[in-house]
Amino acid sequence: MKLSAELMSFQDRLGHRFKRPALLAQAVTHASMSSANRDDNQRMEFLGDRVLGLVMAEALLALDKGATEGQLAPRFNALVRKETCADVAREVDLGAVLRLGRSEMLSGGRRKQALLGDAIEAVIAAVYMDAGFEAAKDLILRLWGARIHEVEEDARDAKTALQEWAQARGLQPPRYDEVRREGPDHAPVFTIVAHLSTGDRDEATAGSKRQAEQAAAQALLTRLENDR
Repeated sequence: MKLSAELMSFQDRLGHRFKRPALLAQAVTHASMSSANRDDNQRMEFLGDRVLGLVMAEALLALDKGATEGQLAPRFNALVRKETCADVAREVDLGAVLRLGRSEMLSGGRRKQALLGDAIEAVIAAVYMDAGFEAAKDLILRLWGARIHEVEEDARDAKTALQEWAQARGLQPPRYDEVRREGPDHAPVFTIVAHLSTGDRDEATAGSKRQAEQAAAQALLTRLENDR
């Protein structure tokens, strides 16, 4: 199979030349584009997720030999979560080469976080199937790069920290309210307000409810700490 010019360019961005180009073609084929003669990337996503998890677990253990399981778990989750995978996909412009059905394309599929996150996992699986674990590991470590070394800061769960702050003072758990939703259905923007029973509150806006809640919790935590 001969790759298109777009996939050849994407292959160069990945830094891996496929011996079996059909694997890359399948990895970028969304279920909305599959047919009797064209396999989609869903099964590859499943495999790529497991390869990514193993590489990240190994990397974190090697990076901090004294870390406990409780310290490693949130770092691991921060590295493999869908938001991080989607960010990596955007950095290599994976969205530009995705093969999508018409309805998915019209709904902004090339920019969807879940779709991009799944697709980069499928690409990881394609490299693994094409050249083995070490090639997939090299790809992951290169694409994730500095994220691995900076993950301790990224792994901080602001919602958990805010809840612990409230519990330590005998307060009720924080409440999160969606106060505004803007933008089209395929790219919504949420504004979330984090409340404490003391009346303290802060808000944040992001492209997903989860991100907006975390950002609102962090904003409120920062203000509470600065008011001490």
